[in-house]
Amino acid sequence: MLHHLSLGTADLDLARGFYDPVMKAVGLSRTLDVEDAVGYGAGITVFSLNLPADGQPASVGNGVHVAFEVESRAAVDAFYATALAQGGTADGPPGLRPAYDAHYYAAFIRDPDGNKIEALTFAAP
Repeated sequence: MLHHLSLGTADLDLARGFYDPVMKAVGLSRTLDVEDAVGYGAGITVFSLNLPADGQPASVGNGVHVAFEVESRAAVDAFYATALAQGGTADGPPGLRPAYDAHYYAAFIRDPDGNKIEALTFAAP
């Protein structure tokens, strides 16, 4: 059972400023804020951004991304708009992804560190 997922960041202050509103758009709030990490969840921390423990620069994994399931297409749209407004980079606008499923509606962004984040739903319009 998956408990939580962490991504690296080079700047926790920048990560907080970006993720506080973006996570709110997918129904999560800040649950952890310590010297080397900030985390989000709905009760317990399920997603966090951490300064790398080895002291080396954070880097983006090729092919790695985090997907948050939301309840509606409007929530996917809100995630995308919020992420872009907070300095994220577009990596796939909101829309159907029929190659995955006829009802798979998703959007992809890159956070300020370059991590790929997705919001998705299977809800009908």
